[in-house]
Amino acid sequence: MRNHLILLVTFLAATIGYSQDVTETSNFTLEEAIAFALENNYSAINANRDIEDAQKQKWETIASGLPQVNAGISYQNQLKQPVTVIPAEIFGGEPGTYAEVVFSQPQSATATATLTQQIFDGSYIVGVQATKAFLSYSQNNKEKTDQDVRKAVTEAYGNVLLATESVTIFEKNKEALEKNLYETEKLYENGLGEEESVEQLQITLSSVDNQLKNAIRLKSITLQMLNVVMGIAIDAPTKLSENLDDLAQKQIVPELTEEDFNIENNVDYKMALNLNEQRFFELKLAKSRALPTLNAFVNYGTAAYADNFDFFKSEQQWFNSSILGLDLNIPIFSSFKRTASTARAKIALEKAKTQLSEAEEQIRLQLESSKSDYILAIEEYDTAKNNLDLAERIENKNQIKYKEGLASSFELRQAQTQLYDAQQGYLQSMVEVINKKTTLETIINN
Repeated sequence: MRNHLILLVTFLAATIGYSQDVTETSNFTLEEAIAFALENNYSAINANRDIEDAQKQKWETIASGLPQVNAGISYQNQLKQPVTVIPAEIFGGEPGTYAEVVFSQPQSATATATLTQQIFDGSYIVGVQATKAFLSYSQNNKEKTDQDVRKAVTEAYGNVLLATESVTIFEKNKEALEKNLYETEKLYENGLGEEESVEQLQITLSSVDNQLKNAIRLKSITLQMLNVVMGIAIDAPTKLSENLDDLAQKQIVPELTEEDFNIENNVDYKMALNLNEQRFFELKLAKSRALPTLNAFVNYGTAAYADNFDFFKSEQQWFNSSILGLDLNIPIFSSFKRTASTARAKIALEKAKTQLSEAEEQIRLQLESSKSDYILAIEEYDTAKNNLDLAERIENKNQIKYKEGLASSFELRQAQTQLYDAQQGYLQSMVEVINKKTTLETIINN
């Protein structure tokens, strides 16, 4: 079967690429980081190559039905020539006797050129039609890849900001704890405090110190992850020009949940349609196998024969020949193989239609779920912000009470732990707002 049938196999997406070498420090806003990644991300690069490959395959398919010219040159030297035995009476010999005859000279050379033209082939027609669907799939796959890159960059960018803010907060918390511990130790040394108070603060300080060290490590790792997603060398000196709070504020757009939704804009739906198109052409291909094929050809050749290798001499005689012909192939009976193949293709098309209906319902469900998650993320952000304000006031009051001897070290530690949890909850709520908005935008895809 001709090359165009490769369009009907399973579509594949490549994920191998190269990293952009960045030696100077670069500052990126989120949108700048996304734009950079869409040009340099490994998967994005290969998605562009897939489109180019699809365009080349389209022409490869079309060209298979256009005129084809092939040429051939052959040289033979019969080291031991074949002998044929024929009745000797042909040459005037005695009847019943035979003579040994060599019919050709030992060396020969031939040169031929053949032009072939496909006149009718049902599978070729289907293949040409399928090229449009294949190119559409490649373009949709590129769009899907771009969405995945945008989402990955957003999440990675947010994680870097989260780690950076965590380091800052833990450093402030550690500094405040070290001051508290120093004052408490002095009070204890002067007999004005209890040893338990010192120990409680030491426990809290050790925990915060470990969290700070982990946050510093995470800051480096998350930045490396962002570099990889953007297509930059892992150790490139990348910097972010936005802070987490401002970025989260920009991502709070409640009216996004009221935006009109056209499912035909959704990439997953487009790719489900591509699968239907593929199965449709597979069915047409199966049906086309029952049709006859007709091809025409014209051949021109020349041949020479000699006892020695004298083919390039001017006196060498060459004998020309030419053939014009048609090849008609008519499928008659395949023991119902073609019937079974067509039936299977029809079943596959019906399954694809069912999958399309299922995909449509799943996408609508994802939309409603994503809207709910986004609204919840905004509400959680507001709550976390209020909780942080409350936790800061409570911790501040307990600091004052502790210094005045009105609160125990255990009560102070509880207030501090509550503050630390509120701080991390607030940071995480901002990241959730950013990520949930990106997920919702991916589904809507306006």
